[in-house]
Amino acid sequence: MPRLFTALEIPRDAALSLSLLRGGLPGARWIDVENYHLTLRFIGDVEGHVADEVANALDRVDRPSFSLTLSGVGAFGQKKPHAVWAGVIPSPDLNLLQADIDRICKRLGVPTDPRKFTPHVTLARLRNSSPLEVARYLSARGNFAAMPFRVGRFVLMSSRDSVGGGPYVVEEAWPLSDAATRPSNRVAMASDASRIMR
Repeated sequence: MPRLFTALEIPRDAALSLSLLRGGLPGARWIDVENYHLTLRFIGDVEGHVADEVANALDRVDRPSFSLTLSGVGAFGQKKPHAVWAGVIPSPDLNLLQADIDRICKRLGVPTDPRKFTPHVTLARLRNSSPLEVARYLSARGNFAAMPFRVGRFVLMSSRDSVGGGPYVVEEAWPLSDAATRPSNRVAMASDASRIMR
């Protein structure tokens, strides 16, 4: 059964900037460039009908496209680091999009993710990397910043149970709208989705 999550894809130029952060950390298993993404909401291993309900309900999300900038690096797990990541300059638009998706998942009974939403792109998973080595790696790359990019859609991704990151597959995608070109059929899609959620 695939493991599902909603995410933002990382465009090629930003992914290239991230790839320059690879290397120089013993015990790191680096994520392949084509698998970089920013997770919005973890859904987990769900039955097919639940996946369909989630996908149908996500049609209700009506948010504008926005600009996002990757900046800074960090690690999860202070005493026993288990991942290094690139961060994101705070974005109200990103937080609103994530909150919409989270509300939809909760309404459908998808278990809440216990971790607080911390927007990031995982660069590597760590195994037996010492906190000192991780601190050295982070301090050498602390000034990382990529060029801003436009977020024009969010996706539902799946992953198979594997070691490390990926491969990830885009199962479905939903466009974010520009204020000038808001699609009028959103109303119809929202009413369809609300029927599913009753």
